Amino acid sequence: MTQSLSRKGHCWDNSPMERLFRSLKTEWVPKAGYPTQQEARRDLVDDLIGYYSQTRPHQYNGG
Repeated sequence: MTQSLSRKGHCWDNSPMERLFRSLKTEWVPKAGYPTQQEARRDLVDDLIGYYSQTRPHQYNGG
């Protein structure tokens, strides 16, 4: 993943990515980290594709 930066004067351009990275850092990644990069990749792909994109209710689309 590459974190994007919003344009000057357009603070809302980046809000979806900021929210995603906040969830990534506070909800998904264990505080002690992952023992291997392979485990981290497996878990994060499962979370991003499985839970965040398909299961988690989103306020924007009514849950």
